[in-house]
Amino acid sequence: MQDTINLAEQMAAASAAIIMRYFRTQVAVDGKADGSPVTIADREAEAAMRALILERFPEHGIIGEEFGLHLPDAEYRWTLDPIDGTKNFVAGSFLFGTLIGLLRGTKPVLGVLHHPVTGHLLIGTGAAAWLNGEPVRVRPCDRIEDAVMLASTHTSVARYADAAAYDALTRRARMYRTWGDCHGYFLLATGGADLMLDPVMMLWDVVPLIPIVEGAGGRITAWGGGPVLGDGALPDVTSAVATAGGIHDAVIRAINPAEAGK
Repeated sequence: MQDTINLAEQMAAASAAIIMRYFRTQVAVDGKADGSPVTIADREAEAAMRALILERFPEHGIIGEEFGLHLPDAEYRWTLDPIDGTKNFVAGSFLFGTLIGLLRGTKPVLGVLHHPVTGHLLIGTGAAAWLNGEPVRVRPCDRIEDAVMLASTHTSVARYADAAAYDALTRRARMYRTWGDCHGYFLLATGGADLMLDPVMMLWDVVPLIPIVEGAGGRITAWGGGPVLGDGALPDVTSAVATAGGIHDAVIRAINPAEAGK
């Protein structure tokens, strides 16, 4: 594990050096097939990380947002999201980060979240989590009414989930903000927020977050309350609800009222 952590730290540093060369430079933005933005910074950062993996662990697979699959049947597979929060990045906001995950089979065993602008490096193994080498934990929260609730965007909920139930939850929470993408999970794991939700996520978005949230003592499930990655083959698309733990079941009931009433 220490060898993979060391490699992940090198990957974070290499990607950050590239990303910061383009930050606030009016970098050109291209549109992908799904309508999401991508820049040369995304592509170059992922290419650098892939090169480090191939050099150190050539037998490992890769699942990358920008360049796809390499050795998809390998026992160990890295997931790479070079810039999680590209919309924030191109707007000049610092609320974006690099996400690096490691799967053994279908189990996430390592997660890394790096904020290039601030230098914050959050690492989780499922058993523990550290921010720049110091242990971090979620903070206790036992009532939705006391919670700081975060999300990446409000408008996408209607396409994938019960928008009315979600809106009602935002009104119950003590505070609701869209400090989302990977930064929302960063705040949850480091004790700054209590609830973070995403109705749709790709593998490279979510695999790194599972060891981080669980390592910090929190809970993370799919929108309906089941495992984020399911029980069999890895899904192409999933969802995530992450909490400090105490309010998790209440949140799942709140956003799934039809199921809660059965």
